Amino acid sequence: MTSPTPVVELAQAGFAYEDGPPVLSGVDFTVAEGRAVALLGRNGSGKTTLLRLLSGGLRCGSGSLLLDGAEVAYDRKGLTRLRTTVQLVVQDPDDQLFAASVGQDVSFGPMNLGLPEEEVRLRVREALEALDIVALADRPTHLLSYGQRKRAAIAGAVAMRPRVLIMDEPTAGLDPHGQERLLEALRGLRETGTTVLMATHDVDLALRWADEAAVLSPSGLRTGPVAELLADDELLDAARLRRPWGTAVARLLRAHGLLGPDAPEPRTPEDLEGWTAAAPTAVPHAAEQGR
Repeated sequence: MTSPTPVVELAQAGFAYEDGPPVLSGVDFTVAEGRAVALLGRNGSGKTTLLRLLSGGLRCGSGSLLLDGAEVAYDRKGLTRLRTTVQLVVQDPDDQLFAASVGQDVSFGPMNLGLPEEEVRLRVREALEALDIVALADRPTHLLSYGQRKRAAIAGAVAMRPRVLIMDEPTAGLDPHGQERLLEALRGLRETGTTVLMATHDVDLALRWADEAAVLSPSGLRTGPVAELLADDELLDAARLRRPWGTAVARLLRAHGLLGPDAPEPRTPEDLEGWTAAAPTAVPHAAEQGR
């Protein structure tokens, strides 16, 4: 099986803010085509710095940033190429939204590319549809709810038609319904070929949504399949992350002989409900063994 093609990658990258200690050192990190990647780590671990390095908002102090295998040049041409391929959505939408209306804000990036007016309108319409906010096109941005502002900020990035969409804590501050609407929009973007990298503190969200995980800890960055990494107690302790709900449930089921060693783990409560519906007599049996 051929490995997915790297789109953007950091090679032995390091960074330190002025007069501060290194935030990242010797980081190798690849974002491959078509993947959903969750970036996890405690506060201050360097997640946001890593995202900004990947999107060109910060320049590597050491090492390099590569796009399609070629080192990125931090000149106008190089950064334009990078930012039409990789788009970053910051955690606070108020740091990103600035135009009078949603439609105007979403159109800003495509207009700056010098695209024809018809092409700009097409991109804005597609982005609003992808984030399910067509009805908000003429709404003043200051009258949006927090969840609407989040989706409007993402739509602005999507209108650039990036191959890689990077988001910093996109579900932070959203209620459960808002989170589900956002995840549904991200599923649609992935189906159209967009690669998504999400920094999050939510290990349950990472387990249910991502294909791969990248975990920052004091010993460095470790990457791999999300279920594998989030089942590594030593890694989670080092990164100060809690155990995912699904992993804890799977361990309990296996301890009672109710889940085979190679069987897929439940990642959501809905997965568990489906499993119990398929094996209705297993739950009482487990309860008896646990007495």
